[in-house]
Amino acid sequence: MLFADQEMAALEALLFVAKEPLSISKLADILEISEQGVVELLEGLRERYESKDSGLTIVEIDNCFRLGTKPEMASYIETLYKQPVQILSNAALEVLSIIAYRQPITRGEIDFIRGVQSDRSLATLVERGLVQEVGRKDSPGRPILYGTTEHFLLHFGLKSLDELPKLDIYQEDGEEMKKGS
Repeated sequence: MLFADQEMAALEALLFVAKEPLSISKLADILEISEQGVVELLEGLRERYESKDSGLTIVEIDNCFRLGTKPEMASYIETLYKQPVQILSNAALEVLSIIAYRQPITRGEIDFIRGVQSDRSLATLVERGLVQEVGRKDSPGRPILYGTTEHFLLHFGLKSLDELPKLDIYQEDGEEMKKGS
């Protein structure tokens, strides 16, 4: 069991120092154990953080993992850094929602959906790292396509975009399509 303790300690250290979330295969390569072994160690760490009065948790993003703080610790961390909470405007939230559900999407398509220009809101979202350029559309002018980032998932506590709430989507002729399509 000594080796399992060392492997769990090593896994914990890797999740702590990694700048980006780490995949199970990457962790298995570094620790020189099987992917199933990594999964078991991750579950052990999760149990450790859940059973203790700990401010830490294992955060999963797109099947990759990192060590993070529990959401209920946010006020203490904000006090430490004394940074005011940056609230997104309603317009920025609207643009972010459109991008999250329709990505990849161009600024022109966002403007069409909203009925107003979205330049400023889009710039704010890019600046805050919630949205990024993901390519160019194969159409005249080759407009930039936008999509959400890993920071978006972290900010909203999502493992993947599949966890976004499902919406009722309507066809152009007014007929209701299948929910969550």
